[in-house]
Amino acid sequence: MTDMSKVIILFGVSGCGKSLIGKKLSLDLKFKFIEGDDLHSNENIEKMNNNIPLNDNDREIWIKDINTEINRLKNENVVVACSALKEAYRQALINGVDGDIDWFCLKGTFDLIKKRLDSREDHFFKSDLLDSQFNIIEYPDYCKFIDITQRPDIIVEKIKSEL
Repeated sequence: MTDMSKVIILFGVSGCGKSLIGKKLSLDLKFKFIEGDDLHSNENIEKMNNNIPLNDNDREIWIKDINTEINRLKNENVVVACSALKEAYRQALINGVDGDIDWFCLKGTFDLIKKRLDSREDHFFKSDLLDSQFNIIEYPDYCKFIDITQRPDIIVEKIKSEL
């Protein structure tokens, strides 16, 4: 790795494993971990709890808050878990970030992710909202795609080998 800080961003629809993989990866690499879900406003969480999809305005402040956290840790190596579904969100996420940025999209089928969401307990994002995320996600050509059908430890090793 270089002398500059490294930022690894894991993105994709809800339920694809960003948090699980991000935590494991950050522990393996001894990087700081930023959980995007922890930075949602109470209003956003309430909307999602009520099965109302977030819109661009809802996500704008949330993305800015994650960006602020990344920039606050600018001298640290970090792993970020954030849906970052659209290119505009991804650009706002890294606004002013000075460092080496690696993008990984955790990708799986709708049915697999819905099954995961349906088995998840006590989370504000329910599977009824999954269509809204699959409908708006934009897949960039600059990221590495990671198949989520593999075991988490295999996914972490795959990501580490791509760095």
